[in-house]
Amino acid sequence: MNDYKPETLCVQAGYKPKNGESRIPQICQSTTFYYGDTQNMADLFDLKAEGFFYSRLANPTVEALEKKIAALEGGVYGLGCASGMSAILLTAMTLCEAGDNIVCASEIYGGSFNLFSVTLPKFGIECRFFDADCSAKKLESLIDERTKFVFAETIANPAIVVLDFDKIAAVCKKHELLFIVDNTLATPILCRPFTLGANIVVHSTTKYIDGHAAALGGMIIDGGNFNFKGNKRYPAFNTPDESYHGLVYGELAVAFGTKCRAQMIRDTGAIMSPQNAFITYLGSDTLALRMERTCRNAERVAAFLAKHPKVEWVKYSALPNDKYHKLAKKYLPNGTGGMMSFGIKGNAKDCARFMESLKLITQETHVADARSCVLHPASTTHRQLSEQQLIDAGISANLVRLSVGIENADDIIADLTQALTNV
Repeated sequence: MNDYKPETLCVQAGYKPKNGESRIPQICQSTTFYYGDTQNMADLFDLKAEGFFYSRLANPTVEALEKKIAALEGGVYGLGCASGMSAILLTAMTLCEAGDNIVCASEIYGGSFNLFSVTLPKFGIECRFFDADCSAKKLESLIDERTKFVFAETIANPAIVVLDFDKIAAVCKKHELLFIVDNTLATPILCRPFTLGANIVVHSTTKYIDGHAAALGGMIIDGGNFNFKGNKRYPAFNTPDESYHGLVYGELAVAFGTKCRAQMIRDTGAIMSPQNAFITYLGSDTLALRMERTCRNAERVAAFLAKHPKVEWVKYSALPNDKYHKLAKKYLPNGTGGMMSFGIKGNAKDCARFMESLKLITQETHVADARSCVLHPASTTHRQLSEQQLIDAGISANLVRLSVGIENADDIIADLTQALTNV
């Protein structure tokens, strides 16, 4: 199935019915599963057999979505999570313990920044931030023997920085270190990080993958392209897990994915619900179509804003004069998604006046679905950051985040035009 093109995988991957079965995955709204064979059930608990025994760990409906997104990304194993934030947290918990550290780009989503800078340190895990534009040498200076992974976003939210995959992948490979990428805003339709050196990919499926702002969810995809066995940086993968009778994860074909599900999803219960998995599975059928329309719309909108007298600047890497245009052409040749940021000529009050004047485009805490929406990050999603942290994250007081949807581009531009007259 992985040999098919992304457009085909969107509608065919993840589930194949047998004779007489439902053509699409059914909602398996059950907490538990029946077994008449005692040994069979024991083997499931010991990870010696495949199957389902409790929906806190795995569920048939969730598995269908896991397999679809894994196929789209070109990975070997998917884990459906309760949200995008839980996907990142579960990834970190699978790899880190007190005394470890992670290295992360400063230009990331505010919730992720807060998780790394505030919450994980409470568990004894340090985060060292770097400017995405820094040199490889600077990045290397942050890495030591207790570093567990480097984390960045393909397209940073809302700084709209395009990740230099080659730079980070080379550093991680040199140090035998995991490279983890949040691919939410690009989706596997526009970028497949595993082909560019990443080892683990995470998503907020709440965004483009669902596409309708209907279902909360997250996804972790194991690329199966990292050798944990014998790697001294990851002792937890090379010592027996006594809770599974001495199982050594580094010796498994799917080391990270198995450890994450067997330990962290088991102990936290932060799995995606069957209902949300079903809704997301249906939404993802049209992912390729929506991403194509979204990109074309956003390109027109960005060009319009770049010429408007009341707009100070526009950050959208498809624009020829954008700082990240060359990287976008290299890593995102088919489009850079619907997310952009632009600066109103004025202050936060002017941004509020503009957003409150919009009639079609809505102000909401969301991005990347079928409908166009705006937000003022400095006072909402990133309000917990200090002034210096906002600067490091590329967020100014006059920055407006715009997520362009799949409406008619002329209507989107008309709404922006009338709202800007009030600035």
